[in-house]
Amino acid sequence: MSMPSDTDRKPALFGSGDTGFDVNRIKADFPILRQKVNGHRLVYLDSAASSQKPQAVIDALDRYYSQINANIHRGLHTLSEKATAAYENTREHSARFIGGVKPEEIIFTNGATEAINLVASSWGGQNIGEGDEIVITEMEHHANLVPWVILAQRKKAVVKRIPLTPDGQLDLTDIENIVTPRTKLVAVGHMSNVLGTINPVQRLAELAHKNGALILADGAQAAPHMPVDVKQLGVDFYTFSAHKMLGPTGVGVLWARQELLEAMPPYNTGGEMIREVSFETVTWADVPHKFEAGTPNIAGVVAFHEALSYLEAIGMDKIREHAIALTGYAIDSLLKLDRLEIQGPLDPTLRGGAISFTDADIHPHDLSTFLDSRGIAIRAGHHCAQPLMRALGKVATARASLYVYNDEADIDALVDAIKQVRSYFGV
Repeated sequence: MSMPSDTDRKPALFGSGDTGFDVNRIKADFPILRQKVNGHRLVYLDSAASSQKPQAVIDALDRYYSQINANIHRGLHTLSEKATAAYENTREHSARFIGGVKPEEIIFTNGATEAINLVASSWGGQNIGEGDEIVITEMEHHANLVPWVILAQRKKAVVKRIPLTPDGQLDLTDIENIVTPRTKLVAVGHMSNVLGTINPVQRLAELAHKNGALILADGAQAAPHMPVDVKQLGVDFYTFSAHKMLGPTGVGVLWARQELLEAMPPYNTGGEMIREVSFETVTWADVPHKFEAGTPNIAGVVAFHEALSYLEAIGMDKIREHAIALTGYAIDSLLKLDRLEIQGPLDPTLRGGAISFTDADIHPHDLSTFLDSRGIAIRAGHHCAQPLMRALGKVATARASLYVYNDEADIDALVDAIKQVRSYFGV
């Protein structure tokens, strides 16, 4: 059951019946892109941090609060039943979006970070012991690194890492000696937020299972940009965040195989996640509710349904094709600038649209500040990947990250502004 709408308005994307990928029509659905920043049109190139929201998602938030605002699952009145139906509709939609898994295998969290922490605390606390090995990669975001380091310290386990090749891909030369029968878990980013690298998750899943281990894939960067089928990938856990894929902040998804979820203890406790409580005993509710204690971000989850619908209306295959074409154009354009270095694979078919780069003469923070004065939003820093920065020999990088509402004109504006900042600094 979808949340009721008080309007027949369709996003511009769906307005003409044209099935082509028209970025100008897509841009029209994002009200924030109409504004000027520091007197210039906004060129938003920071979607790897958080994407912008189409009007359909903004309208869904407004409709929820103005028409059906109520707590879910517990109420028998009309508003509560409508809110529950809309919330569970997004659970079913999320299950379809990642390959048609069971809705009860979808756990809503406050983001991919909490989803990974849930697995580390619940499954890891129950299954990792002294001397066990957890395998991660050198390119992991802190969200898929720190929980495993903390767990290993607490359990006296060992964290091993898969190194990188010079072009920013995983070096699997010695992988048979990294993933071994002592391995209990492989945790890998499906797509790097710094390098853009798309990792060979399916191969790692096969190797993990061959050695009796499980595998978690952090899909925060991949799920927004490419088709994902968790069953085809062969993973045991998969996580992603709504705010990186046109949805609201404060909503994340953990998918795990049902038998794993049923065996795992709760992560948080309180209301909703219990079946029966006395002063002596507590029994848990069935999954997924066992892992969703308290009142969740109902409005955000409900609006996330619209974000998923928007992406599906474009088509995830087309989104991936657009990313490859635009990333290739961006890499080619940036490499025409002398003394500029791009991190990660230069082949756009091997990567996503998060493009990290450094200028030999201008610090990334100075570059980002100057670009902002021209209305161009990029990221600068270590991007929550300090071990990766050390492996790259960098203190920080600038990062331009692309999405469905970006086009070649945005890349041209970026390159022109870099030329201006070089002129400004006399380099």
